Amino acid sequence: MNLRAEDELAEVEAQREKMLGEREDLSEAIKKLRGAIASLNKEGRERLLAAFDQVNTHFKELFTVLFGGGTAELQLVESDDPLEAGLDILARPPGKKPQTMTLLSGGEQALTAMSLIFAVFLTNPSPICVLDEVDAPLDDSNVERFCDLLEEMRKKTDTRFVTITHNPITMARMDRLFGVTQAERGISQIVSVDLEQAEKFAQAS
Repeated sequence: MNLRAEDELAEVEAQREKMLGEREDLSEAIKKLRGAIASLNKEGRERLLAAFDQVNTHFKELFTVLFGGGTAELQLVESDDPLEAGLDILARPPGKKPQTMTLLSGGEQALTAMSLIFAVFLTNPSPICVLDEVDAPLDDSNVERFCDLLEEMRKKTDTRFVTITHNPITMARMDRLFGVTQAERGISQIVSVDLEQAEKFAQAS
């Protein structure tokens, strides 16, 4: 006869009650976590779609400006859920059929990418934007369009644009130039030129 049977039974029942309570707490925590995830996903979808619509609107406008016509749009693909969807760019330069980015020429791809970059930028501007050789694949007429767009962006935002370039057309359209020179071998020196001031001096002389 086990004299401790009643005590052991009480201990087992207490453990059982404790485990049942922990299971209920865990189930409630899982329920709350799933609810929070669902709420975050809902808010994430709404914000993503709102931002996507804004970027798409800017992209359509900028593409037409940069190409001097044509149309373009962004499309969510491969899923009905925007959080899992991919992104396609459908572009139709003037006089061409709608096509994806991979079928465009190098210059057309550069202009299209530029339209998208600036579209995102207009949706959420920052105080400074650095553009590194973005005009390199462009011919002279498209460089002029790029500079025109940059001028418009300056008017629409309070952003300072820093453009790294070797293109003389782009350089001529900037407010100020910074260059590196070596007056003495092995010693680099930064030179700054205010083009507006330089033009005034040239006109005065």
